[in-house]
This record gives sequence, structure tokens and C-alpha cells, in this order.
Amino acid sequence: MDDTHTFRHGDFSQGCRERSISPESSCVSMKSEASIMEPMTFKGRQRSTDLSTCKSNLLKKFQCLYEGTAKQGNPTLLNEIYTELYITESESGEINNEHEVRQIETQSRRAATEDTPIKCNDIFSPLPGQDKPIRTVLTKGVAGIGKTVSVQKFIVDWAEGKENQDVQLIFPLPFRELNLMKDKTLNLSDLLHVFFPETKEMEISSDEYKVLFIFDGLDECRLSLSFKSEVKLCNISESASVDELLMNLIEGNLLPSALIWITSRPAAADLVPSECVHRVTEVRGFNEPQKEEYFRKRISDQSLANTIITDLKSSRSLHIMCHIPVFCWISATVLEEMLSEAERGQIPKTLTQMYTHFLIIQTNIKHKKDYKKRVKDEDMILKLGKLAYRQLVKGNLIFYEEDLRECGIDVTEASVYSGLCTQIFREELGLYQGKVFCFVHLSIQEHLAALYAHNHFTYKNRNVFDKTKQSLFSKILNQKKYHSLSKLHQRAVDEALQSKNGHLDLFLRFLLGLSLESNQNLLRELLTQTGRFSYNKEETVQIIKQKIRENRSPERSINLFHCLNELGDDSLMQEIQDYLKSGKIGETQLSSSQWSALVYVLLTSAQKMDVFDLKKFIGAQNTADEVLQKLMPVVKESRSVQLSYCGVTDEGCAALTSALRSNPSHLRELDLSLNKVGDSGVKQLSDLLQDPHCKLEILGKLDLSLNKVGDFGVKQLSDLLQDPHCKLEILSSIPRKEILCTGASLLSFPS
Repeated sequence: MDDTHTFRHGDFSQGCRERSISPESSCVSMKSEASIMEPMTFKGRQRSTDLSTCKSNLLKKFQCLYEGTAKQGNPTLLNEIYTELYITESESGEINNEHEVRQIETQSRRAATEDTPIKCNDIFSPLPGQDKPIRTVLTKGVAGIGKTVSVQKFIVDWAEGKENQDVQLIFPLPFRELNLMKDKTLNLSDLLHVFFPETKEMEISSDEYKVLFIFDGLDECRLSLSFKSEVKLCNISESASVDELLMNLIEGNLLPSALIWITSRPAAADLVPSECVHRVTEVRGFNEPQKEEYFRKRISDQSLANTIITDLKSSRSLHIMCHIPVFCWISATVLEEMLSEAERGQIPKTLTQMYTHFLIIQTNIKHKKDYKKRVKDEDMILKLGKLAYRQLVKGNLIFYEEDLRECGIDVTEASVYSGLCTQIFREELGLYQGKVFCFVHLSIQEHLAALYAHNHFTYKNRNVFDKTKQSLFSKILNQKKYHSLSKLHQRAVDEALQSKNGHLDLFLRFLLGLSLESNQNLLRELLTQTGRFSYNKEETVQIIKQKIRENRSPERSINLFHCLNELGDDSLMQEIQDYLKSGKIGETQLSSSQWSALVYVLLTSAQKMDVFDLKKFIGAQNTADEVLQKLMPVVKESRSVQLSYCGVTDEGCAALTSALRSNPSHLRELDLSLNKVGDSGVKQLSDLLQDPHCKLEILGKLDLSLNKVGDFGVKQLSDLLQDPHCKLEILSSIPRKEILCTGASLLSFPS
């Protein structure tokens, strides 16, 4: 950071108002207004020593990176393996309810030049052209993408004296640990003493020091963060609930000069009001060069590292997942062991194969440790699977001891499987004691949940989706029905499609993949109780293809094609690829399934989706508007959309603008010339361009020549161009400046 980050008193304050619950707790009554507005510091004879102690303690805590079972062995120094992540500034902290793997697939298609990258240590530094100081940063990103590691790297570089030395103290306060204090009432000073005992001898007062609070994992928060609360705190000695302390810190009532950094998964990004956030950034994980850099750092044998990189690139679904650092670790763990063996086995090509191998490896690692076996591996894995399934259905990524006990899991036993399940433990001054558990990554939870559901059906003849327990008599009567695994698959497909946020999508992929004979053979290394069941893979394939035909949403069909991939069926995709190679795709009358397959093929292509030309896909069988709507997921991922001379009408334009309002939209250039767009379509476009959250506002070109735009449409465009926030540069090949200078008469649209 530079001098531009020296905050003046009151820069970010929202004013000191009285705490509504008691007149005696008025902000002003506690201190003078001037002193309240000053930052926090620590005074005393040993101030310098105390600050050094705090810095040293944080370095010890964060300098090592614990991947999976590393806590049982030798940890890795963060700086030895750390690979810079791709972080960008985001438009806003809007919520995104898509399944996170789907978000990764979307992000993998973004051109690297589309956004300005921000280095982890520059998270509070303005970009060129930004002159306002940044107090509060919200960093969003899917699970396992590297948010927490970014925080760790920031702290380590600061503690080592390399970066951000204008910050005197950093207080990392993960939400999963703050959750354990949700029923406590205390002041900010006491809260810090609980988490950072070394600050007890420091007198908290006002001075010139700058402090950073890091709240990691907003999506894991179980506190009642109601920012409409009337409780306003301006004094660090005032007691309140932990959620009230946090809200007042974030709002700037408490310590307005303190920096605030919050991380969150996208689904919870809107829990903090946008007016409290000065910058939103997004961690996109590894870009293409960073993926390879990670494997070369992680694996000392460079020849082996190159082989692993090549193998991962051969599977599109696996290579896309490598944007997630945690998945890179899982892949490296599996492939390093498999490729190092004298007799090389079949390398995983699907997610199910990769995760099942990973589960086997974790079990074998545990056997090498000094561990008195009190529970069979098989029983423990199924118990963890039960926990995974129950919490997945509830939408929980973190859980507590009571959740484990409900599934028959002893806490000590769970800790042995730390390659699958991590734990955080803290005990301070006898105030509280608690353990928080989570799986290393959401995808591991989903795989274990699928394993549990599969085994529950094949061994116990029970469907996990049935909420009522069968009586013994009815179970016997329906035994034949429950022996067909396809019935479970059909129910699982229905449940996944009904989910609004797709939270069962990856679970479904794993569940179907586990039914393959090759994966069944792998499972026998873990489970002896597999049971007997009849299964015809073709039945499940036909169920999925029927759902693709019936499903009207191309986006929801994408996961069904991933399911077909897990089952080893690529017949639909091969048909489309043949049409594309022949160049006759526009001449072919496609079925609804084939249109969905076309979307899937285009979106999973290794090529970047830079230019989408609608003419390639229009034939005598379909209108431009129909084709545009069927291929809308592809349009949303394209940087340049060429629709000229296609016959697009107001109806197609309405569908286009509606789709482009969604997040994210990559469109920068739109050519709508020589179409049938009228006043209604122009109004839709004008409204879209004025939407501050739509990236269409930074179009480089909008061509509407030879459309049916009347006087009303011309007025709409003229008003739009007068808007100082409109960044549209060219209209009908005429520079915006000329249009504004010479008037609307130059917009020679035919009436």
C-alpha cells in the first residue's frame, strides 16, 4: 500500500448515533467525538515488543499450508508451493445460485484479457483511474478456489515484512470460529483478547496506527447479521453480542479507519449490504499457466509433473476442474501415486474415477499412521457418507459435534480421516470449547454422499430420497422394485432437476458414475457390503435422454450431458460434432435433444468462445428468434455476437437483452444490422445499457442499421447517448461524438 491509504478521521464513518437500547450507552457520552473517530492502537512501554509478538505469532500460525493429511505429518511451507491466483475486480457482490462447478465451467471460458487482474497483496490498492480510498473489500469465489489461501499469503507476506507495512496489526477472525461465540456478550477488546491473548497487556486507545480485520468465510456464518439493527456502537469498550460487534465494525461505526476484508462463496455474497463495501473482487482460481505452475511446484519430479499435466488435459471435464486449487491437489495426489507405480493402471478420465481413487489413497495413508483401529474403514466411510448426505441436503458445508454424533461418528475417529474431513479446535480461558468440522472440499462431501446413497440402495434396498421408513412387510412386497438401480437414478435425476440452485448436480454425476462396473471394482477395495442388484446402464441413459428432450432449460440440461459423460455415453455429442465438422449444422433439422447437445458441445469446447455467428446455425427449419433462444447459453458466454442479416425481430431482441442481464455477461460487441428490430427491441436495449450491473454498458460497437426503428426508438437511443454513464462508442459505424454533435438526424434509421 502507498500513502493514498492514510485515512482521515471520519472518511468512512456513518456517524455516531445513540445505541437505541439504552440512553446511557450513547457514543458521545463515552468519549469526545474527535477521539472516537480516530483509529485503534496499543500503548504501553512494551508496545513495539508486543506488536512484534503479534506479528510473530501470526507468522507461526499461517506460514504452513496444510493439504489434507499434512496435519498428521510434515506440513509444507506456504511460500514453497504458493502459486499466484487469478483475482479480478468484480462488478458487485450479487448472489449467484448456480452450482459452483457450473460457475467454474463458465469462468474457464473467459478470456484472460477480459478483466484487470489484482494481486493478492494489492487487494486494498486502487486500480489506475480509481482515486477513492478502499476501506472494505469483499472477495468472493467458489469453495476451494483459494480465498482462504489468499488471506494466508497476505498475512505471511505482511508478517515477514515484505508487503503492506503501513498496517500495524492484522486480526484474522474466521466466521467458523466466531460461530462458536454466537451466544456471548462482550466488547471488542474482550473479543480480541479471546482470539489473540497476546493483546491482553495492550491498552486499546486512539492513535495513528492502522489495523486490518479479516472475516473469512461469510458463507459459513451462523450469526444473525441483520444490518437493519438499530444497535449502533461507536466505542470499543461497549459490550454487545458478537454479531452486533461485527456489523458495527463493517458499517464503520466502530473503528472507522480500520480496514475490513471479507471473503465469501458467491451464494452468500449479498449478506453484506453493497453500501458497506468499497470493492468487490473475485478469486477465479488458476488460469492456464498457473495450473501448470502448481503441478510443477507440487511434484518434484518434473517429468512426472509434465505427464500429469498432459493426462489432465486429455479430459476436458477434469482440466476445467483444475481451475480449483483443491482439485489440483486431489489430482496431484491421485496421479502421482498411480503414475509412480511400476504397473501403471488406467488413469482416471471422469470425476467419479478421480474421487474414488482419492478415497482409496486416503484410506491407505491412514493405515501407515500409528492408529489403533476401533472402527472398520468401511463403517467409517459409510458414516462419513451419511453425514455428507444429510448435510448436503440441508445445504450445510460446516457442522458440529452433535451432527457427527447423530451419524454415529466419534470425534476422535473422524480426526484420523483428516484427508477427507478437517477440524478446527480452539479453547481460550475456559470461556468456550468447540470443534467445527467440514470436508476438505464440497466435491468430496458430494462424492461421499453419493457413495452413501449408492450403498444404501444396493446393500439395504433403501432409497435415501424416501423420507418415510418402510415397514418390514412393505419392504418385502416392494423388494423387486427396489432391486432396480435405475429407479434410484430416475428419482435422483428428478430431485436434481427440481433444485433451483443445482446443489445436487455434482452429487448426481457421482451417483451415476458409481454404477459403472469399473467403479464398482474400485469400490470393492473399500466396501465389502456391496449387495446384489440388477442394473442396465442403458435404462439410466434413456432416462437422462428423455429428461433432456423434456427439459426446456438448456442450462439445466448441461449437467445431464455431464452425467452421460460419467456413464461413458457420448452418442448425442458425437452426432453434433459430426454435423459441426461437416459444416451442415444449419441445414439440419435438429431435435430438442440435439439442440441441447449443441449447446453442451459449444460450451465444453477447448476453444475460447470469442465470436458467435448466428448465421452458421440458421436453416429453413427454424427462425432466427427460435435459434437465438435455443443457443442463448452460448450467446451469454461470447465476447462478440454477430446477428446481422438473420431476421431477428423484437421477440428475439427481448430474449437477448433478458439473457444479457444475467451474471456474468461477457458481451462487448453486438451486430444487429439488417434485421427486423423495431422500437420495442430498441427500448429493451436502451434499458439494458442503462443497467449499472450489466456489462453490456461497455460495448465497443452496436450496429442497428437497416432495422425498423421509428421516431420513438431514435429518441430512446439519443437519450441513452446523452447519459454520462453510457460507454457506447459506435452506433451504425458513426462515432458517438459525431452523433451528439450533429443531432439525431444522423441516426438515419428507416421508419
